Amino acid sequence: MLKTLTLTSALAIAATAGVAGSADKHALTPEKVTEFKTAWGEGIVNIGQVHTDGGDYEAAAREHIETFYAYGDADVLFKPTLASEDQFRGTFDEALSYFVGGSIEEDGGFAIAPYTAVRWENEGTTIIGDTAMAMGNYFFTTTDGEEIKVEYTFGIQHMDDGEMKIVLHHSSIPFTPEEPADA
Repeated sequence: MLKTLTLTSALAIAATAGVAGSADKHALTPEKVTEFKTAWGEGIVNIGQVHTDGGDYEAAAREHIETFYAYGDADVLFKPTLASEDQFRGTFDEALSYFVGGSIEEDGGFAIAPYTAVRWENEGTTIIGDTAMAMGNYFFTTTDGEEIKVEYTFGIQHMDDGEMKIVLHHSSIPFTPEEPADA
C-alpha cells in the first residue's frame, strides 16, 4: 500500500510539474514581448511593401490586425498616432481604416507610407499574470532613411487560445514645446 501511495504521489507530482512546465512555456516574458513587438513592426513594413509592389495591401493589413490585435476576442483600446478627429479606434474596421485609409476621412493609410524598418527603444515592460504592458519609443524608417520617432504604450494579453494580442495601443508624437514669442 505504501508503494502504491508513493507511486501515485510521484505520478501526481510529475503530472503537476508537467502542467506547470507547460503553463510556463506559454507565460509572458519580456523576451516574448520583445519578439511580439518586433513581429508587429515587421508587419507594418510588410503592408507598405505590398502596397508599393501593387499587391493586396488591404488583405495584408487585415491579416496584420487579425494577428496582432484582440478585436473579436476582447475590447481593444487603440489610440493611433495620426488620429485627431476620430481619436480612438475600438473596432476592427476603424483600425483597418487607420492602417490603409478608407472609412474615416482623416485616415491617409499610416502603414502604406511605406516604412523600411521599425526600431524599438523600450522604456520598460511590466508583466502581471497574462498581461504585459510595454512603453517606450519606436522609430519608423522612411524610404529616404529618415527615422520618425513615436512614443508608444502596448498592452498585450495572452488570449484563451494561447495567442498574444494587443488590447491596448496608444501612440503619439513626442511633445515639442512652443517657441517663445519674440518680444
